[in-house]
Amino acid sequence: MEKIKILVLPSDKSGVGKYRSVDPHVKLQNMYPDDFHVTIDYNPNLSDLNYFKDFHIVHAHRSIGHDIERTPELIKKINTLGVIVIIDLDDYWMPGYEHPLYTLIVQENIGKKITNNLRAANYVTTTTKIFATEIGKYNKNVVIFPNAIDPNEIQFKETTKPSEKLRVGWLGGSSHLHDIKLLESSFAKFTLDERSKLQFYLCGFDTRGTVTEINNETKKQTQRAMRPEETVWAKYEEIITNNYFGLPEKYINFLKTYKEEDYPGEINEPYMRVWTRPVQLYAKNYSKFDVSLAPIKNTAFNRFKSQLKVIEAGFYKKALIASNIGPYTIDLKHSVVNGKFIDGNALLVDENRNHSDWFKSIKLLLNNRNMVEDLGENLYNSVKDMYDLNIVTKQRAEFYKSIIK
Repeated sequence: MEKIKILVLPSDKSGVGKYRSVDPHVKLQNMYPDDFHVTIDYNPNLSDLNYFKDFHIVHAHRSIGHDIERTPELIKKINTLGVIVIIDLDDYWMPGYEHPLYTLIVQENIGKKITNNLRAANYVTTTTKIFATEIGKYNKNVVIFPNAIDPNEIQFKETTKPSEKLRVGWLGGSSHLHDIKLLESSFAKFTLDERSKLQFYLCGFDTRGTVTEINNETKKQTQRAMRPEETVWAKYEEIITNNYFGLPEKYINFLKTYKEEDYPGEINEPYMRVWTRPVQLYAKNYSKFDVSLAPIKNTAFNRFKSQLKVIEAGFYKKALIASNIGPYTIDLKHSVVNGKFIDGNALLVDENRNHSDWFKSIKLLLNNRNMVEDLGENLYNSVKDMYDLNIVTKQRAEFYKSIIK
């Protein structure tokens, strides 16, 4: 039997492209070199239909190339060549108004264009059963391939140095202000004494960006570089530090220079800023702390997200405190019932307890350090097989072979 030829069209070269398109298919090629031949193309020639005829499967994230509007038409044309088209989707097509791209998505009618793509696809792949149920309203041929980790990837093998302090960290991107705000009232409760025993990490700090300004008289729009203090990361930092509460004045002054430089003795400070890293290295940041935070606001966009933060924290054997919402209800079991520790794998915060239970959960771990290691081990055992890229790739290979038959 000839090799199954797969054309992979990633949407970008960042996290989505890595986890949903590139890594799964590079692993597929490496594990099954006699069965599959994979081609990855970030800029396919959409004007030449013959380009697609040599493939059995086209796997595209969200759209064919970057032409989201023409994708249904392109899928029909590709199908006439006997080629199967799979659209992969990992995020809900209609984010809430809190999302930085909300206005653009509404103006460009992106949500409808994505659902049109789903309808046109032969198959749709996605991350969770929760999201698959929603996608099923537009296409019944939905297959779940969760985000998965290659445990041998270098960024998941960093060791964590011991510390007398309990280190608590958050990793993420620039679209999570409404999520980080869930921590605000809880983080304001920590006393100076408690903060002296803790160390908070904010990972992914980035001051890049632009601001659009409108002249009131001429209505002309101009863009300028965003000042560091205007970025969402500066707001994250204010929330996590409770407006720099308890930090030495000299250290505060250094932080507000927003220079990507080392500060003498910062490893002993109650707060650490960690600058953004390439997607191939960012997971190393989990090695810096003991407890990972995963707050998400209860929105449709968040309920349909993947549980990648659960998976990453699990492979690093980190204790996890997470919102008891959507993707975090799939694998997580709350570890405290009636004030007693049970054999769970996380601490979950209910929506109506955001004002207090992030504080209570961190303080519980601060006063019961043995729980930190237990939670990390339990979480690792929950994810190590189900979300191992080698195992998920085996499932993917079986699916591809089945649809070609």
